[in-house]
Amino acid sequence: MQAQSSTSQVTPPASNTPLIVLRRRQVEERTGLSRSTLYHYIKLGNFPKPMALGPRVVGWLESDVNSWINERVRVSCGGRSGGRHT
Repeated sequence: MQAQSSTSQVTPPASNTPLIVLRRRQVEERTGLSRSTLYHYIKLGNFPKPMALGPRVVGWLESDVNSWINERVRVSCGGRSGGRHT
């Protein structure tokens, strides 16, 4: 049996954090991105690649999606920490 190659390298969350896998629609809801924009960002390397869950099923680690969102907040705030615009 041949090992299936991973579609991405995922960042493991802290050891005490449960692994939660998000499906595409959940990722779209959390990020506000459309499916086409999501896959465009993946192609450009601007969004984490999904991992294969089955032959036609992919998912993203919640921690990877949250890290992407947090980075977008950091960038939009001009590098300030804190997260919210004031």
